[in-house]
Amino acid sequence: MAIFERVADILKANINDLIDRAEDPEKMVKQLIVEMDKEIDKATQALGQAMGSQKVAAMELADAKAAASDWNDKAKLALKAGNEVLAKKALDAKVGVDEQVEALQANYDKITENVDKLKAQVEELKMKLDEARSRQNVLIARSKMAAAAQSTAVTINSSTTDSAFAKLDALERKIAEKEATAEAYAGINTNEIIISDEDEFAKLEHAAAVEDQLAALKKELKIKD
Repeated sequence: MAIFERVADILKANINDLIDRAEDPEKMVKQLIVEMDKEIDKATQALGQAMGSQKVAAMELADAKAAASDWNDKAKLALKAGNEVLAKKALDAKVGVDEQVEALQANYDKITENVDKLKAQVEELKMKLDEARSRQNVLIARSKMAAAAQSTAVTINSSTTDSAFAKLDALERKIAEKEATAEAYAGINTNEIIISDEDEFAKLEHAAAVEDQLAALKKELKIKD
């Protein structure tokens, strides 16, 4: 039955592997749940049909066994009556029914095997569906986090980001140049102040020397102020 093969394929599949290999994990898990729902519906319908066939096969088998038993009772009755020929006829009919019983038993066993197998698969499929549903939110959250992390990594490694950092470096160099220029101007102004002060002191010293020599000459010449 095709339903067995389809359900078996899903049961063999590892949900995590399917999602890890998917390009869009969020879409994959939702699609997987929808697909499992559909397969459970199909498997349940198939199970119902198989159980119906099982019931019919059981009734046919029971009727055949009852017929065989009835022919066996008739053969006994004939023998008790001393009619061996009639007993053989009853047993001949019984042997024919016994062959039907054997065929019907094999058919019933095969249907029962299919019913039991399908029941187990439906139950397992339901368990996998419950697992997928319970983990759906977690898997979607992981997918979104991974996508965000990937986007961040791409942004960090992108040429736009590199360009932005290059602009920052250039701006930093310009600021450093301005700072250096400001310091240089400050140094020049300080030197000018120092030089200017030195000139004033030199003038004072020169004037003092002139006064000293003037006083010395006046004293030498005995000139009073």
